[in-house]
Amino acid sequence: MSSAGFVDCHSHVVPSGDDGASTVEQGIALCRQAARHGTAVLFATPHVWPELPLTEEREESIRAAFEAVAAEAALDLRLGYELTPTAALLDEDPRRYTLAGTSTVLVEVPFDGPVDLLYLVAEHIEEAGLRPLIAHPERTEAVRADPRVAAQLADRGWALQVNGSSLLGGHGPTAAALAWELVEGRKAALVASDGHRETRPPYLDEAYAAVARRLAPEEATRMFDGSALGPGETGSMPRARPRRHRAAATGG
Repeated sequence: MSSAGFVDCHSHVVPSGDDGASTVEQGIALCRQAARHGTAVLFATPHVWPELPLTEEREESIRAAFEAVAAEAALDLRLGYELTPTAALLDEDPRRYTLAGTSTVLVEVPFDGPVDLLYLVAEHIEEAGLRPLIAHPERTEAVRADPRVAAQLADRGWALQVNGSSLLGGHGPTAAALAWELVEGRKAALVASDGHRETRPPYLDEAYAAVARRLAPEEATRMFDGSALGPGETGSMPRARPRRHRAAATGG
């Protein structure tokens, strides 16, 4: 397997006023640590919450912080956003929120409550000719109450992203069981770190090793190499193939 590295489509390493990195220095440190753990391409995806929308002022601040972090990141840092479904998003052009270099928009399953707005926002993204990517369904109330919800989202053709930390038990046994059910049931399209801070870092190497022990090598690779993000308006994503880790190679 090539040593190019992982493509991580979900992190909060750029200071943006959310619950991720709070300074440029913290963001740089997280990026460098991710690079040491095998990540080649990392998307910074600041939250867009109902209480923290992407105003023009906030967007300017995020872009300035992104440029500062990217200059010292030691990997290919790209900008995107993570949307929490709101009715207000239905009046916006979702192209504003794409993961850079792709036609994909990251939108999370609400942690609490029903998924009605998620369906509307995902359909709005599709109507704009873009691809919704559904973040960490395994951690949410709706999916925990009825795991069929995640399968229904996948059956709509919407790619599901599970957290590597969920697979490793970092969000408890229920999230771990649901995440593995999605991975082994071939409902999840890719794994991302959703890294936020030093205590919840943007690493994928251990998750990749765990997945590679359970799936065929080529299936594991597709979940970590960016191929599930699909082609973008500016061309295909560079395919950074995960490097072979000893645990994955030995099954230990």
